[in-house]
Amino acid sequence: MMYVTATVSALLVFIFIKLSFQVIELRKMHKVAFGDGGIDALERAIRAHANFAEYVPMGLILMGALELNGAPWMLVAFVGGFLVLGRYFHAKGINEPPPEFRNRVRGMKITFAALGLSAVSNIAWVAYLLLSVS
Repeated sequence: MMYVTATVSALLVFIFIKLSFQVIELRKMHKVAFGDGGIDALERAIRAHANFAEYVPMGLILMGALELNGAPWMLVAFVGGFLVLGRYFHAKGINEPPPEFRNRVRGMKITFAALGLSAVSNIAWVAYLLLSVS
């Protein structure tokens, strides 16, 4: 069972929905059907949504692989928590008017930490499993 990955996925979906609604509202407000219409706020909302969609799948794949291979749930929850925090801070930061990049940078650092830790954890856990069978 993938309880941790399911829980983290659900939390991330709530953020994704919020980002989607921000784009929809700005499109309605500015009457822009495609692209950003040269509207800075809409461009930022679109990029926040797209960036989220670009990074989250890899994080969830790594988490799911770790959990399916029987890694301790606390490890999976730890990397999942980092992924949620990273994506939250990045979305918050990218939607703040420039030049305030503090949350955006913090979000990317945490996201990269989550992805890197997930990748290393998967390699280490699989190596442990393979060596313990021998």
